[in-house]
Amino acid sequence: MAQLHLLGIRHHGPGSARSVLAALDELAPDVVLVESPAETTAAFEWVGSEGLVPPVALLGHVIDQPHRAVFAPLASFSPEWQAIRWANEHRVPVEAIDLLLANTLAGGPDDERLTDAGAAPVDPLGALAAAAGEPDAERWWEDVIEHRGDGLPAFEAVAEAMAAVRSGTITSTGEEQREAHMRKRIRAALKEHDRVVVVCGAWHVPTLDVTASGATTATADNATLRGLPKVKVAVSWVPWTHQRLATATGYGAGVRSPGWYDHVFRHPGPDGVARFFVDAAQVLRRADLSASPDHLIAATRVADALAALRQRPHAGLDEVLDAADAVMGGRPLVRRELVVGDAIGGVPDDAPQVPLARDLAKRQRSARLKPESGDTTVELDLRTPNGLRRSHLLHQLTAIGVPWGTLTDGRGSSGTFRETWELAWRPEWSIRIIEYAGYGTTVEQAATRRLVERSGGATRLVDLASSLDLALLADLPDAVDPIVHELATRAAHDPDVGDLMAALGPLATAQRYGDVRTTDRDALASVFDGLVVRVLAGLVPACASLDDDAAALMVERLSEAQQALALVDHPARRRAYPEVLEQLAEIAGHGLVHGRATRILHDAGRWDSGTVERRLGRALSGGTPPAAGAAFVEGFLAGSGAVLVHDTDLLAVVDRWLSSLAPQAFDETVPLLRRTFGAFESAERRQLGRLVAGEQREAVAGYGPDLDAARVDAALTTVRHLLGLAVHSSSPSSEAS
Repeated sequence: MAQLHLLGIRHHGPGSARSVLAALDELAPDVVLVESPAETTAAFEWVGSEGLVPPVALLGHVIDQPHRAVFAPLASFSPEWQAIRWANEHRVPVEAIDLLLANTLAGGPDDERLTDAGAAPVDPLGALAAAAGEPDAERWWEDVIEHRGDGLPAFEAVAEAMAAVRSGTITSTGEEQREAHMRKRIRAALKEHDRVVVVCGAWHVPTLDVTASGATTATADNATLRGLPKVKVAVSWVPWTHQRLATATGYGAGVRSPGWYDHVFRHPGPDGVARFFVDAAQVLRRADLSASPDHLIAATRVADALAALRQRPHAGLDEVLDAADAVMGGRPLVRRELVVGDAIGGVPDDAPQVPLARDLAKRQRSARLKPESGDTTVELDLRTPNGLRRSHLLHQLTAIGVPWGTLTDGRGSSGTFRETWELAWRPEWSIRIIEYAGYGTTVEQAATRRLVERSGGATRLVDLASSLDLALLADLPDAVDPIVHELATRAAHDPDVGDLMAALGPLATAQRYGDVRTTDRDALASVFDGLVVRVLAGLVPACASLDDDAAALMVERLSEAQQALALVDHPARRRAYPEVLEQLAEIAGHGLVHGRATRILHDAGRWDSGTVERRLGRALSGGTPPAAGAAFVEGFLAGSGAVLVHDTDLLAVVDRWLSSLAPQAFDETVPLLRRTFGAFESAERRQLGRLVAGEQREAVAGYGPDLDAARVDAALTTVRHLLGLAVHSSSPSSEAS
C-alpha cells in the first residue's frame, strides 16, 4: 500500500528546512510534491545548478497583461528550496501541486470571498502561541521549531497542532480551490508511487491527507475545480533579495529577519550564537567601531544569560541583539547588515527568462555592473569605453522606465565627462522588464520604442526636449529623428512662451553635446533657431502682467535662455536677446523681471556699471514702493552675490537705499531681502559683511605685466579648442590684449 507523508512547514523557516532534509533522508521517497503553482514544475530543474543562487523568486505573469503577476520567493533556508534541491540531487521526481497560476491570475478580487461572510480564518501561529501563553507568535514558533530541526517527530507534532487549530474554522473559496487541486495531484502520485512526500504549509496539512477516513472525496474536489477561468501565463526565475524577503509577497510569506534565518540555517546548534557575534564584530570593524575578542566572549555570555532569565530554551534573535547592543553597540548597523541582510540572488542565462531580461543580464555583465540591493554610488568617466558603456545602459534603462540608477551629477546637467549615479536594484523591476518586453528583445530596442512612444504622448514642449536629450545620452540614434520631428511640429503651434523658453536648455545641451549623428545637429539647430525667433517675438508681451509666482518662474526662464544661447554661441545672444532684455528692464512690469533683465545685461557686458547703477538707483528711489524695490534687488542678485563684492558702487547704492527706509518699510523689506542674501555662498556673505563694516576687500595678487607671449598664445589656443571656437592664425595674445 502506498505511503503518504505530509511535512507541514513554515515558508522560509530554517528549522523546518533542516527537518525536511532529515525526513527526506529517512523516508527516501519515490516522489516529492511541493506546494508551489503547478506551472513552476518545469523551472525546478535549475534548483541546485551553479548559476541559480538564492534568494531568487519564481515569477508568474499573464502573458498579455504582464502587470498581473505573482512572486514565489525562495531562500537557501526555505524548506521548499531544500526539498527541491534534495530531489534533484537524488534524481527523485519533484512536482509542484498548488493551483495553476492560469486559474489564480484569472480570478478577480471576489474570488477570495468566504463561504460564510461572518467568519474569517484564524492566525494559526497566533492561536498556538496564545494557547502556550506566548504573545509573540513568531518567537514561539522559533523556540519550538526553527531552532531545533527534529525531523519527522516535529512534523507529527505540527500536524496534530494544526488539526486542532483548523477545527471549526471556515475556509475561503480560494483556499478550497488550492487544497482541492493539491489533493487531486496527491491522489495521482499515490497511484504511481509507493512513498509520496508532500512539503506544504503547515496550515494545509489537516486537509491534504487523502488517505484519512474523513477526507474530502475526489468527486467533491473535481466539482470545486470545474469551470475555473483560465489565462495564458509564463514562469521565469528572477533575482530576489533578503530585504524583499522581509515582507510578505505572493505565495511566500515574509519573515522579519531573513539574514538571521540564513545564519540559523547555516550554523545550527549552540555555536550559532557565537558565530553570529563574530560576523557582527566584522560588520562593526568595517564601520570603524570597536569589537575585540573580549567583546565577543562577553556578548555570548550575556545572550545565554538573557535566555535563561527569560525562560527561553536557547538564545534567540532578541537575546542576541540585546547582548550585542549592550556589549558592542551598533544595533541599527547589525540589524541592517546581518538581521535583514543585503544578499541578492543570481539567475543563469539558460533559465527561463524573457529575451529583454536576458539581454539586460548580458549588458550588465559586459559593463561589469552587478545589481545590488543596497544603495551604491558609481562614478563614471565617459572618456573610457566601459564608463561610456555603463552610462548608455543606465540611461537606456531610464528611458524604458526602470530607474536602476539616479543621475546626480554629470553630462546630463553640466556637459562634463563625468557622471555620478546612485544605484539600487529593486526586484519588482523584473516585472517592468517583462511588461516592456514587447517593445523589443534588447534593451536598446525597448528603450528606443518606449522613448518615442512617451514623446508622442508628451503634453509639454520641455518634456519633448528632455526626451531628446535622453535619447542622445542613451545612444539611441533611432529615437532622435522621430523626437526632433515631433518637437518641430509642436513648437510651431505652442503658444506658451514659457514652455518655449524651458525647451531651449535641453535642446542646447543636445545640440552642444549630442554625439550620435552629425546630421542630427543640423535638424536640432533648425528647431532651436525657430524657438529662439518665437521667444524673442513673444517675450515682452508674456512679461507684461505677471503675479509673484509667475514672475519667479519667468526669472528662471530668462537665465536658462541666456545660458542656452551661450552654450551654442547663438547669434541672438549678442544683439537680439539683449535688445529684448532692455525692453523688459524699461517697461512697466514686475520687479523680479526688471532686476533679472538688468543683471543679465550687466553680466553680458551690454550695460556698464554706471548704467546699472542708474537703473538700480531708480528702482530703489524713494518714489518706488519698498516691496517693488526689494523684488528688483532679488531679481538682480539672486543666485550670486559676487557682483556686490566686486562692484563697491552698486553695494553702496543698495546700502544707502536700505539705510533710507522708514522703520515700517524696513520691517516689510528685510524678510524679502533675507531670502536673497541667504542664498549667497558663505564666502560671499563674509566678504559683504567686511565691506559693510568698512574693511577693505581682499585683494588678489595679479600676474604682473611681464607675460610670456608665446605661452599665452599656446594657452589661449588650447582654451579655444576646448570651447569649440575657431583658432585664428593671428596671435591670440595680441587679440586678448
